[in-house]
Amino acid sequence: MTDPIQRPVIRLRPKAEARAIRHGFPWVYADELVTDRRTMALEPGSLAVLEDDLRRPLGLVTFNPKSKIIARMLDRDPAAVIDKDWFAARLTRALSLRERLYDAPFYRLAHAEADGLPGVIIDRFGDVAVIQPNAAWAEHHIESLAAALVEVTGVSVIVKNATGRSRGLEGLSEETLVLRGKIDGPVPVQMNGATYLADVMGGQKTGLFFDQRDNHHFARRLAKGARVLDVFSHVGGFALAALAGGARSALAVDSSAAALVLAEKGAVASGFGTQFETRQGDAFAVMEALAEEGVTFDLVICDPPAFAPSKTALEAGLRAYERVAKYAAALVAPGGYLGLCSCSHAADLSHFRNASARGIGRGGRRGQLIHTGHAGPDHPMLPQLAESAYLKALFFRLD
Repeated sequence: MTDPIQRPVIRLRPKAEARAIRHGFPWVYADELVTDRRTMALEPGSLAVLEDDLRRPLGLVTFNPKSKIIARMLDRDPAAVIDKDWFAARLTRALSLRERLYDAPFYRLAHAEADGLPGVIIDRFGDVAVIQPNAAWAEHHIESLAAALVEVTGVSVIVKNATGRSRGLEGLSEETLVLRGKIDGPVPVQMNGATYLADVMGGQKTGLFFDQRDNHHFARRLAKGARVLDVFSHVGGFALAALAGGARSALAVDSSAAALVLAEKGAVASGFGTQFETRQGDAFAVMEALAEEGVTFDLVICDPPAFAPSKTALEAGLRAYERVAKYAAALVAPGGYLGLCSCSHAADLSHFRNASARGIGRGGRRGQLIHTGHAGPDHPMLPQLAESAYLKALFFRLD
């Protein structure tokens, strides 16, 4: 472990906005930092003391010369020691919020910067926890983090899910492995009156999308007696919640056969097996085929992947969201409801709402916006970091 006194020092350029860092912004971009051969030779994930251009310390950061986010704030104390006790303090604070919110231990335990753990995601599935170390510093400290996680929560199984776009941006390789205990299969999760099956070893992200829990609940309120279509359904997120709310039937559409198998098993475990159907294929192709069949639904929900994962992809992503809205609107029965979601942080609420409205209009429909949803409170937003408020859900009642 590096002695805090001997830690390298990195410094902001004179025109960099030190005030934003002092007020809580957690990132330093590469063009804001003085980068000489000494700093660029530091190993990705190294700890360093960040100073402003007048050599006043701002805090302890993790440094990665391979990333556009070249430094992430870890602690306002430049001499902080990043060990098991440090992680335990952060996790204890995070756990206290989740235990106040939820009766059962199924939630996002750590939401990266918003919980003081930059680039680190931890989802909890009862006795199982899945860590996504999406920043280089977390790789260096994964054992201390895992030990603190066991100490604070008592979980006996820890999975390291080191996959995804974020790791590539940090210059990290991908792998998934069990750090503690063993996994025998998908983990059952009870939410909103339904049972979901989370594949924590081979599913998307950590295996389940806890961020949509509150939006699933709103859809459930609209679902009594309804025929429901859940597009980009993954393991049946909206469809199973709708059936728990009294839906007459639900059709789940996804490109992943493995996800649909888990959705079917979840429906059976929930007691909805006879009311639940799946259709595998490209979402746009399936929606087009359903329209040609003349099928309509009382509630249609589309929760696609991030079509605009970056600012450079924003325009193409907005066109894709508009296209989703157009195709989906054609499948909504008169007086029915349409739910549209976006997990793209680059597409803010205004952009997404406008794209959705254009798509509905292009589909020849008009409607009322009746509800705007976001990620649940176990995915807190860091006010200084707009990217932490990535999820949007819009519910419309169509004519």
